[in-house]
Amino acid sequence: MATKIKLMRLGKMRAPYYRIVVADARTKRDGRSIETIGKYHPKEDPSFIEVDSERAQYWLGVGAQPTEAVAAILRVTGDWQKFKGEPAPPPMKVAAPKPDRKALYEELVRNNGDEPAAGATTPKKKAAPKADDAAGTDAAETPAE
Repeated sequence: MATKIKLMRLGKMRAPYYRIVVADARTKRDGRSIETIGKYHPKEDPSFIEVDSERAQYWLGVGAQPTEAVAAILRVTGDWQKFKGEPAPPPMKVAAPKPDRKALYEELVRNNGDEPAAGATTPKKKAAPKADDAAGTDAAETPAE
């Protein structure tokens, strides 16, 4: 059986993400796969790429052929160079870790202390004058003579 390492598209319109899968060469793009060996999210900045290197090396070793897109991804991660015995590429850019929201909140509370804010964030509502409304409705109800 001829196997290919290809991308399986997931996500919604204009927001794709992919799984890197090993599948029979005759199956559809999003059809049944033998094994999932990685993920690729092109819309993130920088693009998120995660490949199980050990499984990729196994499938390349037993003759699975990567598609052009997967071959490019494997070159970026260095798995293709490892398979061919070439020197490793420069390291990938990785997104900075997101700060812990709880720690940020606790730091803000410590900095501000127990001081109340300078003023209310929304203005207070003003009560509508009821006396004028009542007089206006009485005049409208009395017939004009």
